[in-house]
Amino acid sequence: MQKQNSFEEGRMLLINKPLRWTSFDAVRKIRNLTKTKKVGHAGTLDPLATGLLIVCTGKFTKKINEYMAQEKEYTGTITLGAITPTYDLESEPKDFKSIEHLQPEEIEKATQQFTGNILQTPPIHSAIKKDGQRVYELARKGQDVKLDPRPITISEFSVEKIDRAVVYFKVVCSTGTYIRSLANDFGAALGVGGYLSSLCRTRIGKFLLKDALTIEQLEAEIKQSAISNQQ
Repeated sequence: MQKQNSFEEGRMLLINKPLRWTSFDAVRKIRNLTKTKKVGHAGTLDPLATGLLIVCTGKFTKKINEYMAQEKEYTGTITLGAITPTYDLESEPKDFKSIEHLQPEEIEKATQQFTGNILQTPPIHSAIKKDGQRVYELARKGQDVKLDPRPITISEFSVEKIDRAVVYFKVVCSTGTYIRSLANDFGAALGVGGYLSSLCRTRIGKFLLKDALTIEQLEAEIKQSAISNQQ
């Protein structure tokens, strides 16, 4: 079992981020559990997203950019027939439209225009900085925020299942891709609107969600390590 001071030296942890936690909530919890000041994560997950979060401690924080640059894989659901200001369920759906006319083949075909090297406009409710301020802070104040589209790569965007208005998908993409924006753009392409209704990050580079620890499992491991060290 690893000694607790190994966190100060440097560890890379695979964490399964809980629903409704911010990525910083996970970092703060791990900082407290490990009693380590230097802790950071390699790629934000929104509060309503779950799944793989790479957390680095000690000297391993120098590797954060290396981990962030790696390919990501997600699964989740897009709900068609409405939009939300945040492109997910952080805000209330509005502008409802019928989806009765949409055929499964049409929904599946619409994924094709979002694969390959494309330009994507990030959501205005995001942590991107513009003129020194987070754009979500400007958006919350009702200010008109315009962001330029950015080049991203989506190497896979597949429909796994369709259940009425809910489209189950899998995406493999480059760093910098906003799945919320993809959901909004996908709904717009189909002419009915859409928003991200669930999201789970299943892979970062070669690191898999199935190998990640829950916060509770990490806490139990640290406690067991402390007991072992005292014996």
